[in-house]
Amino acid sequence: MDSLIACHECDLIHRIQPLAEGAVARCSRCGAVLYCHKRNSLDRTLAMTIAGLILFVLANSFPFLSMKIQAQVQESTLLTGIKELYAQGMWQVALLVLLTTILVPLIQLLSLLYVLLPIKLNRKPWKLALVFRFVQRLQPWSMMEVFMLGILVSIVKLAGMASMVPGISLFAFLVLIFILAASAASLDPHLIWEQVEFKR
Repeated sequence: MDSLIACHECDLIHRIQPLAEGAVARCSRCGAVLYCHKRNSLDRTLAMTIAGLILFVLANSFPFLSMKIQAQVQESTLLTGIKELYAQGMWQVALLVLLTTILVPLIQLLSLLYVLLPIKLNRKPWKLALVFRFVQRLQPWSMMEVFMLGILVSIVKLAGMASMVPGISLFAFLVLIFILAASAASLDPHLIWEQVEFKR
């Protein structure tokens, strides 16, 4: 049986047809993009996922910011702010920051690696459909860029009080934001769904 796809805009059902590299399939009714064939989607997304995991380890292993006041230097890591929020009784905010800046990005990267690496090796991972659907639902909860904006605002406000020295973690975190965005843009979901054997 042919695979079908519904238009995201008008819900018109279409049969999925093979596409040439770089081609785009559009809805015959409203013209919305249904799917496209992205060049080297699997290789590029897998490479960026591995790079993202390396950057994630760096971002959580080194000082994020150092605040220098005369001879005193106070270093902070990604977890420092979360611990301070919890210590001040704002455990809900601390939990939200922990989820959106650390746990969700890590789970997202590990899940993508679990999905993409076996496919690259011509194998089908266990529970592929469930894991990939979970990855897609996690994406809106990764809010590292919002956290970074908050950090930048804090740096500007504290610049007059102390010298702010960015650490390796800050640069790794910044690059990781772009890596995650590029990974999401290069991923072709239909390439993954083609590996799923639907029981009809």
